[in-house]
Amino acid sequence: MPDWKGVADATGPGLATPTLAGVEQFLAIVIAYLLGSVSFGVLVARSQGIDIHTVGSGNTGTSNVMRVLGKKLGAVVLFGDAGKGMLAAAVGVWMVEPAFGYVTLFAAVIGHAFPVFHRFRGGKSVAATLGGFVFLAPAVGITLTVIWAVILIVWKTASVGSIIVMILAVPLLWLSGRSGSDLLWSGAIVVFVLIRHSGNISRLVQGSERKVA
Repeated sequence: MPDWKGVADATGPGLATPTLAGVEQFLAIVIAYLLGSVSFGVLVARSQGIDIHTVGSGNTGTSNVMRVLGKKLGAVVLFGDAGKGMLAAAVGVWMVEPAFGYVTLFAAVIGHAFPVFHRFRGGKSVAATLGGFVFLAPAVGITLTVIWAVILIVWKTASVGSIIVMILAVPLLWLSGRSGSDLLWSGAIVVFVLIRHSGNISRLVQGSERKVA
């Protein structure tokens, strides 16, 4: 998190001013959140004259766009959302340090779920999370993405793949050699995404979960 070490300020004794490192961390988080707030589901659907919030499940993510607009436009949303996750993670790495990429990825995940550009009505952040993991831990990110895609193709249920890869993410990161804050922030991301899937989990238990055609 931002490092706001206090130093004496010319305006008076004991007043704290942020260090340059703290400013860079704060800016990286803001930039990542704004990147996450760019909803490709909303933009792609709008280009077709559709408000994605009013059709299908109302979700702005890949699976709902696939159901409503087809697989090709769904793929555009998938790559767009994954790309912004990668870019948000890169912002943390480039502006601060490698470990901070997980912090900015979390900021982008929050932005995707609660986008400031779209009245804070967003998706469940799976694609953005996978994109960020591909950048931060390529072998793990690619493995998780392949698992998600295979489950989607075989079972036609995006939420099943999303839940499974989120459960696998932290163990695979640990096995790849990540530790400390990398695992803590990854765990926070996973918990957040799983909470966003609470409705899907309930529908899966009831046998009423929607499938992707």
